[in-house]
Amino acid sequence: MTKRYEELTIADDFMFGKVMEDKGLCRKVLECLLEKPVGRLEDVQTQREFRYTSEGKPIRLDVYTRDRRRIYDAEMQNLNHQSPESLELPRRSRFYQSSMDMDHLNKGNSYRELPEGRVLFICTFDPFGLGYAKYSFQNLCTEDKKLYLEDGTEKIFYNCVSDAEDIPENLRELYEYIKTGKVGGNLTRRIAQAVERARRNEVWRSEYMKELLHDEDVREEGRAEGRAEGEVKGTIRICKDFGLSFEETVTRVREMFQLPDNEVQRDMKLYW
Repeated sequence: MTKRYEELTIADDFMFGKVMEDKGLCRKVLECLLEKPVGRLEDVQTQREFRYTSEGKPIRLDVYTRDRRRIYDAEMQNLNHQSPESLELPRRSRFYQSSMDMDHLNKGNSYRELPEGRVLFICTFDPFGLGYAKYSFQNLCTEDKKLYLEDGTEKIFYNCVSDAEDIPENLRELYEYIKTGKVGGNLTRRIAQAVERARRNEVWRSEYMKELLHDEDVREEGRAEGRAEGEVKGTIRICKDFGLSFEETVTRVREMFQLPDNEVQRDMKLYW
């Protein structure tokens, strides 16, 4: 069910992005997640869109930023009534890392200058079902597990519902805040204050409403296309069952649905 703007929490990707636009706060969150210092962030881009061809499907990264050494992508991930497997998080992390690399190379940089990359999925569920507080992946040699490829990339999936005992206290507090909204230490207090400010931001409220309307338009367009596709398929099958020839069916489909010849031929190949 769609949330009203004032109901959004840090666990919603729209609110997560808005809160993380604060470079200082974004840096503190990254340091908490990575458990190490992060350099001064040069820029924080939320809902950063990548599209490499005019026909290509764009992808959007929740929070895209960098310091002098590394590029970071931080994603807030909910199940949204899906299974963890259906979210394809491993392949998505690969795609996101490659998109960040291409963004760097498309600016005229050499692959030798590729910065290190960190793709971080903050999951409100256990993404792999093993109970770990986080799952960190780097490329290593299958024959010798001590030999790392050292290509500078790492994908980390955070499990906010973990009850492991070895979770660092500040990370545990962040997990608890994401799950329940309960404020613990200084970091979660700053995040909570940023969320409250965001809820009062009328420009962001308007932006959120526009996104909802756009998403609903896309869903309705998809439903309409699905209905039309089903009707074409059903008509072709009925014509065939009633003994009409291929050519007669082409004529009937073209006239009924006012489709161009190339689409009719495509549908006939699919359903005849």
